[in-house]
Parts: sequence; structure tokens; C-alpha cells
Amino acid sequence: MDSETETQRLKIPTPADFNFTECLAILGRSDQELLHTIQDERITKLLATEDEMVLFDLSHSGSALHIEFLHHPPTEQGKQAVVRYVKDWFDLETDLQPFYAMAASDPVLQEVVERHAGLRIMGMPDLFEAFVWAITGQQINLTFAYTLKRRLIEHFGTSHTVGGVEYWAFPSAETIASLEVEQLRTLQFSGRKAEYIIHIAEQITDGRLAKDELLEKTEQQVEKQLVAIRGVGPWSAHYVMMKCLRFTSAFPISDVGLHNALKHQLGLEQKPSIAEIENLAENWAGWQAYATFYLWRVLL
Repeated sequence: MDSETETQRLKIPTPADFNFTECLAILGRSDQELLHTIQDERITKLLATEDEMVLFDLSHSGSALHIEFLHHPPTEQGKQAVVRYVKDWFDLETDLQPFYAMAASDPVLQEVVERHAGLRIMGMPDLFEAFVWAITGQQINLTFAYTLKRRLIEHFGTSHTVGGVEYWAFPSAETIASLEVEQLRTLQFSGRKAEYIIHIAEQITDGRLAKDELLEKTEQQVEKQLVAIRGVGPWSAHYVMMKCLRFTSAFPISDVGLHNALKHQLGLEQKPSIAEIENLAENWAGWQAYATFYLWRVLL
């Protein structure tokens, strides 16, 4: 997908089956979010690249995402880093037609997918951020998870103030690897979660855990490697595989949100069991991640 480059602007074509408004519904679900702001269907985000901080606005019109760089234009490397990030963030390079074809005749998904057509899995291109979010969200509600994420960013992230507004980027693995457990406990992370997050930060920092290497492996190989990490069970592994590594067959089947969504969508008196979900998902092979994400959408 080519981008059209100017000094302050870039354009990234979007697929025909892309709905920016639906994606914004996901991105705007919490007023605790610090990593981007949304106003008048424009996203403003600060991206930490290898060598520079890039602040940009993102909007959609005419079958393209439009990137406008704020404050000052980045280097050519910075521009290309933003393009790669945005394509990954919005999962623009996944062909959803096979998913839509499957969902059209699926009794669970048909109505949900039709209502929210064009929604893409809003990802986390940064591997460390995806792991932190997966571990933070274990066994707590979404509101408190966002509170912890906000505290982590405010204490250890990088900020850039433009026009009196402070924009934030997620803490680097290197920064978190240098912390003591107690420094995260003071933010109300549990001792275990603090240990897990710091341990993963250390593995990413010293190269034992790398996104590029994971992407070269099969789903089964990746799952085996991830669940071997302290604090990473099947749910967390599949969450990272779904949101960062883009395995469309990743399936966080034990997810409480998925269970609540199925209960709501199917009008059940109680949440379905794992066995019942496996039965409902028989048609979803290869697309479990997208089925899950569309079902999460009904809870907003």
C-alpha cells in the first residue's frame, strides 16, 4: 500500500471494507486513555520511534487515512515509522472478505458483523505495550486496568507538550526493566504483576523476546513460547497474538468480555461454558480473533 508523502502530510489508502467511525468507537472507549486523544473524528498521537518523537493527527476521508505531522516534520525514517505503525494499528493489510463471507451465514456473528461492518482489530503494534496490557488486565475490571495503565504512563512514559497540551508515549521496555517491584506496587500493581511486567521488560530489552522473531514462527510455536513466560497464561498469550502479532486465529476463549458478549448477543440467562463457546465457534476457524473482537464491540 503506497503512501503519498508531503512535508507535513501523508496519505494511506484504506480498503473498501473500512469504517473509521467504528474503529474510533473502540479507541474512544475510556476517558482514562492517555496514548491518544480523539476530537471531531481526528486522532492525535505521540509516537516514540527509535530516534525521535513524532506527534501526528490522523483522520479519514476519500478512502484514505490522512496523517498530518504537528509541531515539526519528522525525518524520513520517522515518517515511515508512522506509516508502518498506522497500518499495523488499524490492521489495514488483512483481507477481511473471507471473514465477512463466513459471518454472513453464522448465526452468532451475522447480525453483529453486519451492524459493525468495517471495524478492524485495533492493535498494539508495540510488543511490550501488548504484554503490559494483557498482564495488567488479568482478573480486574476494565476501568481499573485503564487506571493502572494511566499511572504507569504518567510515571514512566515520555511526554511532549505542544500548544499547552501534554501528549504521552508508552514507557519503553528499557525504562521498565530498570525498575524495582516496589516502584510498580506504589501504583497499585500487585506484587506478582509487577514482577511479571519487569521480567518481560528485561527479556525484550536483552533480545530474548522479539516481535520479528515471533512473527517468523507458527501459531503453535508462538503460543508455546509465550505461555512459558512467567505470568503469561493462555488468555494473555492469545491476547498478545491477537492484538500485536496479528494471528487471526488467536482465540482468548476464557475472556470474560467474550462470555458477557455472547450472553448478551444470544439472549442467554447465564454466560456460556467453554464447551458451549467451542461449539458456537465451530465455524470461526481461522477467524476467531475477529469473531471475538466484533463480539467485544457489542459491549460498548
